[in-house]
Amino acid sequence: MTRRRGRSKAAPPALKAVWRGNIDDHPIGLAWSPDGKTLAVAGVSGPITLFDGAAGAVKHTLPGHALDTMAISWHKDSRLLASVGQDGKVRLWDAHAGAQIAEMPGGTSWVERVAFSPAGDWLVSAAGRKLRLWDSSGQLIREYADANSTITDIKWRHDGAQFAISAYNGLVLYDPLEAEALRRFEWQGSTLTLEWSPDGKYIATGDQDSTVHFWITATGKDLQMWGYETKVLELAWSFNSRYLATGGGTQVVVWDCSGKGPANTRPLMLEGHQHLVKHLKAQRRGMLLASGGNDGMLAIWKINKKKPTLLADAVFIAPIAGLAWSPDDRCLAVADEIGTLSIAAVRR
Repeated sequence: MTRRRGRSKAAPPALKAVWRGNIDDHPIGLAWSPDGKTLAVAGVSGPITLFDGAAGAVKHTLPGHALDTMAISWHKDSRLLASVGQDGKVRLWDAHAGAQIAEMPGGTSWVERVAFSPAGDWLVSAAGRKLRLWDSSGQLIREYADANSTITDIKWRHDGAQFAISAYNGLVLYDPLEAEALRRFEWQGSTLTLEWSPDGKYIATGDQDSTVHFWITATGKDLQMWGYETKVLELAWSFNSRYLATGGGTQVVVWDCSGKGPANTRPLMLEGHQHLVKHLKAQRRGMLLASGGNDGMLAIWKINKKKPTLLADAVFIAPIAGLAWSPDDRCLAVADEIGTLSIAAVRR
Protein backbone atom coordinates (compact mmCIF):
# COMPACT_ATOMS: atom_id res chain seq x y z
CA MET A 1 0.00 0.00 0.00
CA THR A 2 1.31 3.45 -0.93
CA ARG A 3 -0.20 6.86 -0.34
CA ARG A 4 -0.99 8.83 -3.45
CA ARG A 5 1.33 11.63 -4.46
CA GLY A 6 0.45 15.25 -4.05
CA ARG A 7 -0.76 15.16 -0.44
CA SER A 8 0.64 17.73 1.98
CA LYS A 9 3.81 16.57 3.77
CA ALA A 10 2.99 18.84 6.70
CA ALA A 11 -0.34 17.15 7.44
CA PRO A 12 -0.29 14.13 9.75
CA PRO A 13 -1.05 10.92 7.85
CA ALA A 14 -4.69 9.90 7.96
CA LEU A 15 -3.70 6.25 7.47
CA LYS A 16 -1.06 4.60 9.62
CA ALA A 17 -0.02 1.01 8.94
CA VAL A 18 -0.59 -1.30 11.92
CA TRP A 19 0.41 -4.62 10.34
CA ARG A 20 0.49 -6.39 6.99
CA GLY A 21 -0.02 -9.99 5.92
CA ASN A 22 -0.64 -12.19 2.91
CA ILE A 23 -2.74 -15.28 2.19
CA ASP A 24 -1.34 -16.09 -1.29
CA ASP A 25 -4.87 -16.40 -2.64
CA HIS A 26 -7.77 -14.29 -3.87
CA PRO A 27 -9.70 -13.21 -0.74
CA ILE A 28 -13.40 -14.06 -0.91
CA GLY A 29 -14.31 -13.07 2.65
CA LEU A 30 -12.92 -10.59 5.18
CA ALA A 31 -14.49 -10.33 8.65
CA TRP A 32 -13.49 -9.16 12.14
CA SER A 33 -14.74 -11.11 15.12
CA PRO A 34 -17.22 -9.02 17.16
CA ASP A 35 -14.64 -8.57 19.94
CA GLY A 36 -12.03 -7.32 17.43
CA LYS A 37 -9.42 -9.87 18.51
CA THR A 38 -9.43 -11.95 15.32
CA LEU A 39 -9.58 -11.17 11.61
CA ALA A 40 -10.80 -14.02 9.41
CA VAL A 41 -9.74 -14.03 5.76
CA ALA A 42 -11.18 -16.69 3.45
CA GLY A 43 -9.35 -17.51 0.24
CA VAL A 44 -11.29 -18.53 -2.84
CA SER A 45 -9.39 -21.82 -3.07
CA GLY A 46 -10.67 -22.89 0.36
CA PRO A 47 -8.48 -22.17 3.42
CA ILE A 48 -9.54 -19.60 6.03
CA THR A 49 -6.73 -17.78 7.84
CA LEU A 50 -7.33 -16.42 11.33
CA PHE A 51 -5.05 -13.47 12.18
CA ASP A 52 -4.45 -11.88 15.55
CA GLY A 53 -6.26 -8.58 15.18
CA ALA A 54 -3.69 -6.54 17.12
CA ALA A 55 -0.36 -7.97 15.95
CA GLY A 56 -1.11 -9.83 12.72
CA ALA A 57 0.27 -13.21 13.74
CA VAL A 58 -1.51 -16.21 12.24
CA LYS A 59 -3.54 -17.94 14.95
CA HIS A 60 -4.90 -20.79 12.84
CA THR A 61 -5.36 -21.79 9.23
CA LEU A 62 -8.64 -23.65 8.82
CA PRO A 63 -9.00 -26.00 5.82
CA GLY A 64 -12.30 -24.40 4.84
CA HIS A 65 -13.94 -26.05 1.84
CA ALA A 66 -12.15 -28.32 -0.61
CA LEU A 67 -13.94 -26.95 -3.67
CA ASP A 68 -13.68 -23.24 -2.77
CA THR A 69 -15.02 -21.27 0.17
CA MET A 70 -17.86 -18.90 -0.71
CA ALA A 71 -18.71 -16.94 2.48
CA ILE A 72 -17.97 -16.65 6.21
CA SER A 73 -19.86 -15.24 9.21
CA TRP A 74 -19.02 -14.78 12.92
CA HIS A 75 -21.24 -15.68 15.85
CA LYS A 76 -21.74 -12.89 18.39
CA ASP A 77 -19.51 -14.74 20.92
CA SER A 78 -16.41 -14.33 18.68
CA ARG A 79 -15.63 -18.02 19.09
CA LEU A 80 -17.82 -19.65 16.45
CA LEU A 81 -17.16 -19.01 12.76
CA ALA A 82 -19.47 -20.33 10.04
CA SER A 83 -18.39 -20.98 6.46
CA VAL A 84 -19.98 -22.32 3.28
CA GLY A 85 -18.54 -23.49 0.00
CA GLN A 86 -18.74 -25.39 -3.24
CA ASP A 87 -18.57 -28.75 -1.49
CA GLY A 88 -22.24 -28.36 -0.52
CA LYS A 89 -21.47 -27.98 3.19
CA VAL A 90 -22.07 -25.53 5.98
CA ARG A 91 -19.25 -25.77 8.51
CA LEU A 92 -18.87 -24.46 12.05
CA TRP A 93 -15.39 -23.80 13.45
CA ASP A 94 -14.08 -23.18 16.93
CA ALA A 95 -11.85 -20.18 16.19
CA HIS A 96 -10.04 -20.45 19.54
CA ALA A 97 -9.06 -24.09 19.01
CA GLY A 98 -8.76 -23.88 15.23
CA ALA A 99 -10.96 -26.95 14.77
CA GLN A 100 -14.19 -27.88 13.01
CA ILE A 101 -17.05 -28.68 15.38
CA ALA A 102 -19.94 -29.29 12.97
CA GLU A 103 -20.63 -30.06 9.31
CA MET A 104 -24.11 -29.68 7.84
CA PRO A 105 -25.59 -30.29 4.37
CA GLY A 106 -26.50 -27.06 2.61
CA GLY A 107 -29.08 -28.55 0.28
CA THR A 108 -27.28 -28.43 -3.09
CA SER A 109 -23.74 -28.84 -4.37
CA TRP A 110 -22.93 -25.12 -3.90
CA VAL A 111 -23.70 -23.20 -0.72
CA GLU A 112 -23.19 -19.52 -1.44
CA ARG A 113 -24.52 -17.52 1.51
CA VAL A 114 -24.35 -17.78 5.29
CA ALA A 115 -25.22 -15.32 8.06
CA PHE A 116 -25.29 -15.53 11.85
CA SER A 117 -27.89 -13.41 13.61
CA PRO A 118 -26.22 -10.40 15.28
CA ALA A 119 -28.33 -10.92 18.41
CA GLY A 120 -29.17 -14.63 18.72
CA ASP A 121 -27.98 -18.16 18.07
CA TRP A 122 -29.58 -18.52 14.64
CA LEU A 123 -27.62 -19.21 11.47
CA VAL A 124 -29.12 -18.96 7.98
CA SER A 125 -27.65 -20.59 4.87
CA ALA A 126 -28.63 -20.38 1.22
CA ALA A 127 -27.80 -22.87 -1.53
CA GLY A 128 -29.48 -22.18 -4.84
CA ARG A 129 -33.16 -21.92 -3.92
CA LYS A 130 -32.69 -23.77 -0.61
CA LEU A 131 -32.96 -21.73 2.60
CA ARG A 132 -32.15 -23.38 5.93
CA LEU A 133 -32.17 -22.15 9.52
CA TRP A 134 -29.76 -23.71 12.07
CA ASP A 135 -28.91 -23.21 15.70
CA SER A 136 -25.37 -22.45 16.83
CA SER A 137 -24.61 -26.13 17.45
CA GLY A 138 -25.40 -27.04 13.84
CA GLN A 139 -28.83 -28.56 14.45
CA LEU A 140 -31.37 -27.90 11.70
CA ILE A 141 -34.32 -25.86 12.98
CA ARG A 142 -36.21 -25.75 9.69
CA GLU A 143 -35.95 -25.77 5.93
CA TYR A 144 -38.15 -23.17 4.31
CA ALA A 145 -40.12 -23.59 1.11
CA ASP A 146 -37.88 -23.15 -1.92
CA ALA A 147 -37.39 -19.60 -3.11
CA ASN A 148 -38.77 -18.66 -6.53
CA SER A 149 -35.24 -18.43 -7.92
CA THR A 150 -31.61 -18.57 -6.80
CA ILE A 151 -31.08 -16.68 -3.55
CA THR A 152 -28.56 -13.90 -4.16
CA ASP A 153 -28.17 -12.46 -0.66
CA ILE A 154 -29.15 -12.85 3.02
CA LYS A 155 -29.04 -10.07 5.60
CA TRP A 156 -30.33 -9.84 9.17
CA ARG A 157 -32.02 -6.75 10.52
CA HIS A 158 -29.63 -5.10 12.96
CA ASP A 159 -31.63 -6.22 16.01
CA GLY A 160 -31.61 -9.83 14.81
CA ALA A 161 -35.42 -10.12 14.92
CA GLN A 162 -35.86 -10.65 11.16
CA PHE A 163 -33.84 -11.52 8.09
CA ALA A 164 -34.40 -10.91 4.40
CA ILE A 165 -33.36 -12.73 1.25
CA SER A 166 -33.11 -11.39 -2.28
CA ALA A 167 -33.79 -13.25 -5.52
CA TYR A 168 -35.17 -12.62 -9.00
CA ASN A 169 -38.62 -11.46 -7.91
CA GLY A 170 -37.57 -9.08 -5.14
CA LEU A 171 -37.33 -9.64 -1.37
CA VAL A 172 -38.77 -12.06 1.17
CA LEU A 173 -38.73 -11.28 4.91
CA TYR A 174 -38.65 -13.92 7.63
CA ASP A 175 -39.07 -14.11 11.39
CA PRO A 176 -36.81 -16.94 12.66
CA LEU A 177 -39.57 -18.01 15.07
CA GLU A 178 -42.04 -18.57 12.23
CA ALA A 179 -42.09 -21.39 9.67
CA GLU A 180 -43.61 -19.28 6.88
CA ALA A 181 -42.38 -16.12 5.21
CA LEU A 182 -43.39 -12.94 7.00
CA ARG A 183 -43.69 -10.57 4.01
CA ARG A 184 -42.86 -10.36 0.33
CA PHE A 185 -41.74 -7.26 -1.55
CA GLU A 186 -42.25 -8.16 -5.20
CA TRP A 187 -40.49 -6.64 -8.18
CA GLN A 188 -40.14 -8.05 -11.69
CA GLY A 189 -36.39 -7.91 -11.95
CA SER A 190 -33.16 -9.43 -10.69
CA THR A 191 -32.12 -8.25 -7.22
CA LEU A 192 -28.44 -8.93 -6.50
CA THR A 193 -27.75 -7.62 -3.02
CA LEU A 194 -29.54 -6.03 -0.05
CA GLU A 195 -28.80 -3.97 3.06
CA TRP A 196 -31.12 -3.05 5.95
CA SER A 197 -30.83 0.48 7.23
CA PRO A 198 -29.70 0.37 10.88
CA ASP A 199 -33.04 1.77 12.05
CA GLY A 200 -34.95 -0.87 10.04
CA LYS A 201 -36.92 1.75 8.11
CA TYR A 202 -35.52 0.84 4.69
CA ILE A 203 -34.12 -2.10 2.83
CA ALA A 204 -31.94 -1.01 -0.06
CA THR A 205 -31.21 -3.34 -2.96
CA GLY A 206 -28.73 -3.28 -5.82
CA ASP A 207 -30.13 -4.61 -9.08
CA GLN A 208 -29.03 -6.24 -12.32
CA ASP A 209 -30.62 -3.49 -14.44
CA SER A 210 -28.30 -0.80 -13.01
CA THR A 211 -30.81 0.53 -10.48
CA VAL A 212 -31.14 0.83 -6.71
CA HIS A 213 -34.39 0.19 -4.85
CA PHE A 214 -35.40 1.64 -1.50
CA TRP A 215 -38.09 -0.52 0.10
CA ILE A 216 -40.03 1.11 2.93
CA THR A 217 -40.43 -1.79 5.37
CA ALA A 218 -43.51 -0.39 7.13
CA THR A 219 -45.57 -0.14 3.94
CA GLY A 220 -43.86 -2.29 1.29
CA LYS A 221 -43.68 0.69 -1.06
CA ASP A 222 -40.52 1.17 -3.07
CA LEU A 223 -38.50 3.93 -4.68
CA GLN A 224 -36.21 3.30 -7.62
CA MET A 225 -33.04 5.20 -8.49
CA TRP A 226 -31.42 4.77 -11.90
CA GLY A 227 -28.64 6.20 -14.05
CA TYR A 228 -25.84 3.89 -12.85
CA GLU A 229 -23.10 2.76 -15.23
CA THR A 230 -23.41 -0.93 -14.43
CA LYS A 231 -25.23 -3.38 -12.15
CA VAL A 232 -25.12 -2.35 -8.50
CA LEU A 233 -23.43 -4.72 -6.06
CA GLU A 234 -22.13 -2.21 -3.52
CA LEU A 235 -24.30 -0.75 -0.73
CA ALA A 236 -23.34 0.80 2.63
CA TRP A 237 -25.55 2.61 5.16
CA SER A 238 -24.24 5.19 7.61
CA PHE A 239 -24.72 4.19 11.25
CA ASN A 240 -27.50 6.77 11.73
CA SER A 241 -29.45 5.52 8.66
CA ARG A 242 -29.26 8.93 7.03
CA TYR A 243 -26.96 8.14 4.11
CA LEU A 244 -26.78 5.22 1.70
CA ALA A 245 -23.62 4.92 -0.36
CA THR A 246 -23.84 2.96 -3.61
CA GLY A 247 -21.41 1.77 -6.26
CA GLY A 248 -22.43 0.81 -9.77
CA GLY A 249 -19.81 2.98 -11.50
CA THR A 250 -16.57 4.91 -11.06
CA GLN A 251 -18.18 7.35 -8.61
CA VAL A 252 -19.57 6.66 -5.16
CA VAL A 253 -23.20 7.86 -5.16
CA VAL A 254 -24.55 8.86 -1.73
CA TRP A 255 -28.28 9.32 -1.13
CA ASP A 256 -29.66 11.37 1.77
CA CYS A 257 -32.52 9.35 3.29
CA SER A 258 -33.51 11.81 6.02
CA GLY A 259 -36.87 13.57 6.13
CA LYS A 260 -39.18 12.27 3.39
CA GLY A 261 -36.45 10.10 1.92
CA PRO A 262 -34.32 10.23 -1.23
CA ALA A 263 -37.11 10.61 -3.80
CA ASN A 264 -36.64 13.63 -6.10
CA THR A 265 -33.35 14.60 -4.46
CA ARG A 266 -29.88 15.00 -5.92
CA PRO A 267 -27.28 12.58 -4.50
CA LEU A 268 -23.77 13.42 -3.39
CA MET A 269 -21.16 12.28 -5.94
CA LEU A 270 -17.75 11.20 -4.60
CA GLU A 271 -15.14 11.34 -7.35
CA GLY A 272 -11.64 9.90 -7.30
CA HIS A 273 -11.70 6.33 -8.56
CA GLN A 274 -10.48 5.76 -12.11
CA HIS A 275 -12.23 2.39 -12.50
CA LEU A 276 -15.33 0.72 -11.08
CA VAL A 277 -15.95 0.94 -7.35
CA LYS A 278 -16.13 -2.65 -6.07
CA HIS A 279 -16.40 -2.38 -2.27
CA LEU A 280 -17.98 0.04 0.21
CA LYS A 281 -17.89 -0.09 4.01
CA ALA A 282 -19.24 2.45 6.50
CA GLN A 283 -18.14 2.73 10.12
CA ARG A 284 -20.38 1.21 12.76
CA ARG A 285 -20.65 4.39 14.82
CA GLY A 286 -18.85 7.08 12.83
CA MET A 287 -19.32 8.98 9.59
CA LEU A 288 -16.34 7.61 7.67
CA LEU A 289 -16.87 5.59 4.51
CA ALA A 290 -14.24 3.40 2.86
CA SER A 291 -14.36 2.67 -0.87
CA GLY A 292 -12.17 0.32 -2.89
CA GLY A 293 -11.96 -0.01 -6.64
CA ASN A 294 -10.71 -2.05 -9.55
CA ASP A 295 -7.97 0.57 -9.88
CA GLY A 296 -6.47 -0.63 -6.58
CA MET A 297 -7.41 2.65 -4.94
CA LEU A 298 -8.60 2.83 -1.35
CA ALA A 299 -10.37 6.04 -0.34
CA ILE A 300 -11.62 7.17 3.08
CA TRP A 301 -14.42 9.73 2.93
CA LYS A 302 -15.98 11.80 5.70
CA ILE A 303 -19.65 12.10 4.83
CA ASN A 304 -21.70 15.19 5.57
CA LYS A 305 -24.45 17.02 3.73
CA LYS A 306 -22.60 20.21 2.80
CA LYS A 307 -19.22 18.95 1.69
CA PRO A 308 -18.05 15.32 1.82
CA THR A 309 -14.29 15.21 2.40
CA LEU A 310 -11.65 12.85 1.02
CA LEU A 311 -9.78 12.18 4.27
CA ALA A 312 -7.20 9.73 2.91
CA ASP A 313 -6.35 7.58 -0.08
CA ALA A 314 -3.86 4.88 -0.95
CA VAL A 315 -3.07 2.66 -3.93
CA PHE A 316 -2.62 -1.11 -3.92
CA ILE A 317 -0.91 -3.19 -6.60
CA ALA A 318 -4.06 -5.14 -7.45
CA PRO A 319 -7.81 -4.39 -7.40
CA ILE A 320 -9.37 -4.17 -3.95
CA ALA A 321 -11.00 -7.47 -2.93
CA GLY A 322 -12.39 -6.63 0.52
CA LEU A 323 -12.81 -3.97 3.21
CA ALA A 324 -13.69 -4.38 6.91
CA TRP A 325 -13.78 -1.84 9.75
CA SER A 326 -12.73 -3.15 13.14
CA PRO A 327 -15.60 -3.24 15.69
CA ASP A 328 -14.24 -0.14 17.45
CA ASP A 329 -13.93 1.75 14.09
CA ARG A 330 -10.26 2.50 14.77
CA CYS A 331 -8.76 0.28 12.06
CA LEU A 332 -9.61 -0.69 8.52
CA ALA A 333 -8.64 -4.05 7.04
CA VAL A 334 -8.01 -3.97 3.28
CA ALA A 335 -7.33 -6.95 1.02
CA ASP A 336 -6.43 -6.88 -2.65
CA GLU A 337 -6.97 -9.59 -5.24
CA ILE A 338 -3.47 -11.09 -4.95
CA GLY A 339 -3.96 -11.68 -1.22
CA THR A 340 -2.09 -8.69 0.22
CA LEU A 341 -3.65 -7.74 3.55
CA SER A 342 -3.11 -4.34 5.17
CA ILE A 343 -4.52 -3.11 8.48
CA ALA A 344 -4.37 0.64 8.94
CA ALA A 345 -5.30 2.90 11.84
CA VAL A 346 -7.47 5.79 10.68
CA ARG A 347 -7.04 9.28 12.10
CA ARG A 348 -10.49 10.72 12.76
